[in-house]
Amino acid sequence: MSARSIPPELARYHRQVILPGIGVDGQQRLSGAHALLVGCGALGTVAADALVRAGLGNLTIVDRDIVEHTNLQRQVLFDEADAHAGLPKAQAAAERLARINADVRVHPIVADLNARNVESLMRDARVVIDGTDNFQTRYLLNDACIKHGVPLVYGGVVGTSGMTMTILPTSVPQPAALGRLCDNPTPTIQPTPCLRCLFPEPPPPGSSPTCDTAGVLGPAAGIVACTQAAETIKILLGRSDLVKPQLVEFDLWTNARRALDLAAIDRSSCPCCAQRRFEFLDAPVSDSASLCGSDAVQILAAAQTSIDLTAFAARMARAGHPDFSASRFMARGRVEGHSLSLFADGRAIVKGTTDPNRAKSIYARYVGA
Repeated sequence: MSARSIPPELARYHRQVILPGIGVDGQQRLSGAHALLVGCGALGTVAADALVRAGLGNLTIVDRDIVEHTNLQRQVLFDEADAHAGLPKAQAAAERLARINADVRVHPIVADLNARNVESLMRDARVVIDGTDNFQTRYLLNDACIKHGVPLVYGGVVGTSGMTMTILPTSVPQPAALGRLCDNPTPTIQPTPCLRCLFPEPPPPGSSPTCDTAGVLGPAAGIVACTQAAETIKILLGRSDLVKPQLVEFDLWTNARRALDLAAIDRSSCPCCAQRRFEFLDAPVSDSASLCGSDAVQILAAAQTSIDLTAFAARMARAGHPDFSASRFMARGRVEGHSLSLFADGRAIVKGTTDPNRAKSIYARYVGA
């Protein structure tokens, strides 16, 4: 395909359009698609960068955290200015991505994804990308995607190793063009095992290594996230036939790699995709959670609310905390030796402790019940 045959609005994607599996039709399909990325850290920043450069039409980014200097070793969309300002990751990522490709509509949502909001957040998405750092959210995403028939691209990284798995929760009809290639007018891709088919329950707290205890090698996160981006592109192009029922694992330090074939797994006893029990989606939402690698605790408001951040910062200053300041994203300052970041929906991050009770006490004293 010559550059002259590519529409002017797609010219920047010429090297991608000429790939046999994409073409002009595929690029236009990608430009009209919408993906949800949950978590904008080591995995999410790399995946978002790749998808925006590829010309994804709409990308919603949900992340609850703010940028810190320790993130910069592996979270490629952020810089020192973002960390110094303590910008929310979703917003900092959106601003950076807009400078990469202004044609892509990036929707940053600074929020905690939980059972209260996950279904509304994924309403318009054709695929969900897992960039999270905790098992509770992963199993919640698995529940929501299975319930609503939305593909989920799972990824995880810790230390020097990583793994990926793509979950197709329902039968996927393929485009007519693929049917002609396969000599089948309506080829259909069958569902693949979900997260609970492999691991019926998440591991007990403290039993698995985390980024706090094992660290993270940046290139390992890059490999996982780029694989997730490629799987996402396949799905959005309508090429789910290229998605294999595999759990791919690797360790960059030892150069060990393996792909586990999941095709033969018996899905009939899965509590989620077979028995349709969505235990994580139906569970009560916890009012606090420790944030991986941050020496911080997140507190959720007990009920839906809207806080005037400027007024809150002024009130804190009058109460003897003059370092409090407010932006359109959050109010931030120090209390009792801790950093308190308050968001407009009542959510707060208390940094300098991993004790939920201590964080709740600070929240109740300065924000309210």
